[in-house]
Amino acid sequence: MVALRTLINVETARQEIKKSRFVAVAGAVSTEAEAKAFIASHSDPSANHNCWAWRIGQNYRFNDDGEPSGTAGKPILQAIDGQSLDAVAVVVTRWFGGVLLGSGGLIRAYGGTAAQCLREAETEPLIARVSAFAECGFSDLALVQSRLAALSTVEIIDQAFTGNGATLDLLVHEGHLVEVDQFIADLTSGKVRVTQRL
Repeated sequence: MVALRTLINVETARQEIKKSRFVAVAGAVSTEAEAKAFIASHSDPSANHNCWAWRIGQNYRFNDDGEPSGTAGKPILQAIDGQSLDAVAVVVTRWFGGVLLGSGGLIRAYGGTAAQCLREAETEPLIARVSAFAECGFSDLALVQSRLAALSTVEIIDQAFTGNGATLDLLVHEGHLVEVDQFIADLTSGKVRVTQRL
């Protein structure tokens, strides 16, 4: 199995092909909502086309934004997959230069600009994370939040207040759930446990 990687920073690449300008922007995303927000923030309404693709695990989407079907979004997705990347979104924006590229030309232009952008990007290994939660009373909440936030293996993604405290939604690096649970249990004398969502 190939070790998947993701991007560290947002990366940009530019190409001019037969007078059309292509600009690719790629970045890491961890949810579909993040992918949509990334695409929206990096699309240029003044351009002729803002074509895009993203992959997060088994979930993926792509869009040709008015280009002939299969000539833009799919080649961008293939560029992501071809470099064994995951949790990544790519937008390729085109300003039409007056010369038609044809289907093959469009596939090469969109896929090639995306691939160039991803090749130049700095990457890191993608660490699988599991969804977990901790139910916490008000008396322990601030302490648990600060200690979890200090751990590099945990991300607090949401919290919902209850009548007597809060439920923290967490992402925990796979393989670290037991040690995170033990750490929090020790910290709160067993009152708070970190439990994997099934």
